[in-house]
Amino acid sequence: MKKVCLFAFALLIFCFSCNDKSRSSGNNGDNDSTKINVQVWLTDPDAAVFFKKQEMPLALTGSAGNVSGIEVNDRDTFQTMDGFGYTLTGGSAMLLGKMSANARATILKEMFATDANDIGTSYLRVSIGASDLDEKVFSYNDLPDGQTDVNMEKFSLEPDKTYLIPVLKEVLAIYPDIKILGSPWSPPVWMKTNKNSVGGSLKPEYYDAYAKYFVKYIQGMKAEGITIDAITIQNEPLHPGNNPSLLMQPLEQADFIKQSLGPALKAADLSTKIILYDHNADRPDYPITILNDAEAAKYVDGSAFHLYAGDVSAISQVHDAHPDKHLYFTEQWIGAPGNLKGDLGWHIKNVIIGTTRNWCKTALEWNLAADKNLEPHTPGGCTECLGALTIEGDHVTRNPAYYVIAHAAKFVRPGSVRIASGNNSPLPNVAFKTPDNKIVLIVLNDTDAKRSFGIAYRGKTTTTALNPGAAATYIW
Repeated sequence: MKKVCLFAFALLIFCFSCNDKSRSSGNNGDNDSTKINVQVWLTDPDAAVFFKKQEMPLALTGSAGNVSGIEVNDRDTFQTMDGFGYTLTGGSAMLLGKMSANARATILKEMFATDANDIGTSYLRVSIGASDLDEKVFSYNDLPDGQTDVNMEKFSLEPDKTYLIPVLKEVLAIYPDIKILGSPWSPPVWMKTNKNSVGGSLKPEYYDAYAKYFVKYIQGMKAEGITIDAITIQNEPLHPGNNPSLLMQPLEQADFIKQSLGPALKAADLSTKIILYDHNADRPDYPITILNDAEAAKYVDGSAFHLYAGDVSAISQVHDAHPDKHLYFTEQWIGAPGNLKGDLGWHIKNVIIGTTRNWCKTALEWNLAADKNLEPHTPGGCTECLGALTIEGDHVTRNPAYYVIAHAAKFVRPGSVRIASGNNSPLPNVAFKTPDNKIVLIVLNDTDAKRSFGIAYRGKTTTTALNPGAAATYIW
């Protein structure tokens, strides 16, 4: 009996010891002795490093202690990401379409595939009709003066069948899951108060006809094998000076949605999302006004922003007012000739980090491509818009927007969730957890001196440094 008791006592001590070891090692992976390798992709303009994987990974290990820096917490989660990318303007598609088949296949793979040497662009915006970066102005229902076509019997996607639709099909063959957003710069001019591609407003008597125009567009693209995931109602509705363009005030947009567009998409059994506004962060009141209208809001998925005016933090005002609706960032240009250090810093800080920290599900740069003369564009269209790519025949030059999007798109795949990171860090940063449970942290040194900092995650830490103006993506 004495031996049995001694054996039971020894077994009890052993069990307590095992439990203590289990608690100290952490069943959730916290505080154990296993290091975590951290892959680093760096762009450092001063050192002529352009989105390059670093040979020596960092190591998260040991105890975080009192390390000063960026703490990543994947227990606090925010919005789910749809993707990062560009606007495939008609001009971009034209330049790609005129390349040789082999050269076009090579650059499209680099832009849209997810292999080791590709950047994985995962979201595209296209224009519904012409944007100002098309060779000429057009809609899908252009008519002689005095004619109308309220039933859309003459609607045709023919203007996009030469370049845009074929390029989109090649993109979809590379990455079939890419999401595509369609945005109009103007309705057909016969629907407008001034009968002109520049400015004017949509006549209320053509609300139903314009809703049919959207339906025909979505259905026509679907027939080509191209799914339009979402539409905005008007690119930059408060900027009627572009060519093409349209002035559309918030109450007009609300009326168009609830009276015509929402019911038309529903009647056609289309699941394409309706996204509001598509203009600058200085007017969060514009989408809030529409979302306050329950009849309009029931058809709306969310609101889209640009950042040519206002502060990126203002976007969160829309989330705070209507947290059930989504937010998107859909455009920011880079002016020619471009300055990699300055452009990289501003755009990583505002477009990649700023918009996603303010609830946006997408972050898009403006035009995918232009030629060396910054063409094509419409008469009166943008003459200084630098593409992510400059294309001359089969020769391709990669410009700042290429690297800005690469730092996020390659690693923060669709379905990734933004997580908490470094709210008190002096260095701009944002973090995500991917669908395959990777952690992605993007950091910018926007100071004028080299900065050392720590990265802490679940009780482990590492230290690293960035030169002034450098950006890095850390993956583990």
